[in-house]
Amino acid sequence: MLKTAFRTLAIATVMSATTVTAFAANPKVGGAAMYENKNIVENAVNSKDHTTLVAAVKAAGLVDTLQGKGPFTVFAPTNEAFAALPKGTVETLLKPENKAQLTKVLTCHVVAISAMSTAIEKMIKDDKGTHDVKTVGGCILKAKESMGKITLTDEMGGVSNVTIADVKQSNGVIHVVDKVLLPKM
Repeated sequence: MLKTAFRTLAIATVMSATTVTAFAANPKVGGAAMYENKNIVENAVNSKDHTTLVAAVKAAGLVDTLQGKGPFTVFAPTNEAFAALPKGTVETLLKPENKAQLTKVLTCHVVAISAMSTAIEKMIKDDKGTHDVKTVGGCILKAKESMGKITLTDEMGGVSNVTIADVKQSNGVIHVVDKVLLPKM
């Protein structure tokens, strides 16, 4: 009888842990709720920390792409990340005559798969500490993991930290990063 009670308790514990995991809410981003049934653009426009990214996506003409079926993994730089670029960089990139360069920078933040942090960490481990991530823009990012945090090194040697991971979207996943990832220019 006691053995059956323990078995029932163990099964109930596993089931409740599974239920909590399966229905865990997305983290808030920029003070806004992120909804799994909305796409990347529909969620990003609500984040007060991503207004520069949203403006850049609009200027580059990438809204339709990022609202598309996907799947996509987007490493989403914050407003602070854009502000850390040399003075005048963002303003210059947002000019219509620089659309190709802006598009290159932005697409170096997008991967054509949906990769949660656990999958990225496994790829890093399988590749003995550094995993090459090929982006839609043709950039190669170097993913590493240290003390439970994922970092990305861009083609210019800049290192960005994933500050909020695994924000599920209807067409992929967003990982918030603290630096703009730059392609070789």
